[in-house]
Amino acid sequence: MLLNSDTQLKQHSYYEASVTRAPSAPPLQGAHSADVLVVGAGYAGLSAAIELAQRGLSVVLLEADRVCSGASGRNGGQAIVGYASGQETLEQQLGRAAARQAWDLSLEAIDLIDQRIAAFKIDCERVAGYLHVADSPRKARALAAEVQRLARDYGFSCDFVSGADLQGQIQSPRYCAGAFDQTSGHLHPLKYGLGLAQAARSLGVRIYEHSPVIDIKRGANLQVYTAAGVVTAKFGVLAGNCTLGEYGPRVAAEIAPRIMPVGTYMVATARLDPALCQRLIPSNAAVCDNNFVLDYFRFSADHRLLFGGRVSYTTRTPARLERVMGARIGQVFPQLGQVPIDYLWGGFVDISMNRAPDFGRLGDNLYYLQGFSGHGVALTGLAGRLVAEAIAGQAGRFDVFARLRHRAFPGGALLRRPSLALGMLYYRLRDAF
Repeated sequence: MLLNSDTQLKQHSYYEASVTRAPSAPPLQGAHSADVLVVGAGYAGLSAAIELAQRGLSVVLLEADRVCSGASGRNGGQAIVGYASGQETLEQQLGRAAARQAWDLSLEAIDLIDQRIAAFKIDCERVAGYLHVADSPRKARALAAEVQRLARDYGFSCDFVSGADLQGQIQSPRYCAGAFDQTSGHLHPLKYGLGLAQAARSLGVRIYEHSPVIDIKRGANLQVYTAAGVVTAKFGVLAGNCTLGEYGPRVAAEIAPRIMPVGTYMVATARLDPALCQRLIPSNAAVCDNNFVLDYFRFSADHRLLFGGRVSYTTRTPARLERVMGARIGQVFPQLGQVPIDYLWGGFVDISMNRAPDFGRLGDNLYYLQGFSGHGVALTGLAGRLVAEAIAGQAGRFDVFARLRHRAFPGGALLRRPSLALGMLYYRLRDAF
């Protein structure tokens, strides 16, 4: 199977196949006003809209496609404590005290997921438990050191196991060590996102789908234009992440070079014997390795293996993708090497140069949230809360992240993708040893 467009890949998503969407919301037409205009109806935008509406502000949310049609609706579903950058990057830039605050905020991000599931009665197959694994002695030592450091400096405990003891956590010949934590976990990402959209609507948020932004005129009041309408607002939140660049240079030209859209892909196998799933991962945890170019996987509620791990730094879907993903599954679980693959999907996520979140302001009243770098299931919800606090006049926690320094990817518009691809080849070679 070779799919050459994001649209084709979406049509093969297990997540889309396992939900029933409501009819599409109408596109924006005519002139509207609001206290806050939010661009992007993924987790970050929906979270911001919920938090703002709960504070009594009127909110219009514009989505270029459909709610959670981007990374929020097709990711690995892993809600993980911490940041893709690791704590060292935060400590170097922010100092130990602020880095500790950022760590505590990542714990709050996990709690926020569960609070919203409970408050809005979102049925999204939430499961606690996360296993971080290593596939070589060198990476096992690095994992052990990280576990010790988090316990010593941040008071966060994981159960570290190695050798034969690891088989009690995961029956796989590929891994030699693992760290299990009960705080992180997994969920059905699209069910969660659609639940957030319903929650936002119940609070009075006006959501318009198929309404890409074509221009933003900045000033004391913002004027945000689509092809058929305009919204005037006191504040704006840009939460489109890597899709903002598709809207054109008049939307977010200053921040677009600081993130890179990276293609990520997943498969879902045919249904498996529930007893086999329990033998392979007894805790039913989400699993991710500690390679730079990593594999991540978990079992769905209907006992499919959901497996991600192939990335692309060009705009094309990798060749022979289904075969490659099947081979990777066989390396992790030889018992599943010949299991049919029922679904294959993917699309783009955003990464920043230092893998740390990139939050900030463009002028006094236009905020942006981007750079989640693979940790967006939890951190996007937190981002929405922090930007709402900032708009309401309490910017202290938002500014912890706004202080982080971010650089543009090298190479400019023409060479940034080839440059990144060469850099990632280096890290793939490192992962092999």
